Amino acid sequence: MFLFRMASLKSVLAVSTRMLSTLKKQTNVIYTKRTLFLPRPPLFSRANGKFIHFQRQSSSTAEKAEKGEETFLKWFLLLIPATTFGLGTWQVKRRQWKLQLIDDLTRLTNAEPIPLPSDPLALNSLEYRRVRVRGRFDHSQELYVMPRSPVDPEKEAREAGRLSSSGETGANVITPFHCTDLGITILVNRGYVPRQKIRPETRMKGQVEGEVEVVGVVRLTETRKPFVPNNDVQRNWWHYRDLEAMSRITGAEPIFIDAGFESTIPGGPIGGQTRVTLRNEHMQYIITWYGLCAATSYMWYAKFMKI
Repeated sequence: MFLFRMASLKSVLAVSTRMLSTLKKQTNVIYTKRTLFLPRPPLFSRANGKFIHFQRQSSSTAEKAEKGEETFLKWFLLLIPATTFGLGTWQVKRRQWKLQLIDDLTRLTNAEPIPLPSDPLALNSLEYRRVRVRGRFDHSQELYVMPRSPVDPEKEAREAGRLSSSGETGANVITPFHCTDLGITILVNRGYVPRQKIRPETRMKGQVEGEVEVVGVVRLTETRKPFVPNNDVQRNWWHYRDLEAMSRITGAEPIFIDAGFESTIPGGPIGGQTRVTLRNEHMQYIITWYGLCAATSYMWYAKFMKI
């Protein structure tokens, strides 16, 4: 990434140098054309008994025009370092905002769990909030979100939103869960299973029976992102979290939680598969923009101010 940033910096410096050269040539061309095609006044003219030297006067006017063009070019090119400085400062503020957002999210996912509201609309403001439910799983209607790789919570917090993979792929097992205290059925992401353990008969020891308590994180529905395949309902292959379609298939309410790691049963899915999707690459942008500002400022100084 650092090499890529340095390459970008070098390319911008090269472009800035070419701009300076091109504008200088254009200035010379304009001056040359003006001196070639404008009508030439007589060398001398008599006024009040005195001869006036027009050639000297014309040269002085041309010099003033060229000086004015160079002054305009000088201050116009100063926009480059000024703009990059502004962008770097904007990224500093964006980074502060993102760090606060991540801190709020971390606090939510580690807060004391609250009882799950029965109204789906009440959950719209509770995403990533920990909740507690009690009831029974219906293993006969499992759904499989794939392909998925196991989530390392510490790594997810450290590299939030980056595109990375552990190389191991499988599926997340979504199971209807009837809440005995609320009288409704919701959807619970029990966690990750490797590819060879997707079929329920390969992990019978992990198919917990009876009434259990589950602590998990509230998740809302997802919109299909570009290049993500459509969900294949007939084959029970889901690529993104479509709560409306999942609820229609299972008869559950459009309420979805990711079960915590503590819900993991030996031989069953591995809980704690909440994937944080907040990108935080602002420090790289800050270094890039301020680096460009410093480089172009030095070029401007060397061109116009250094004696």
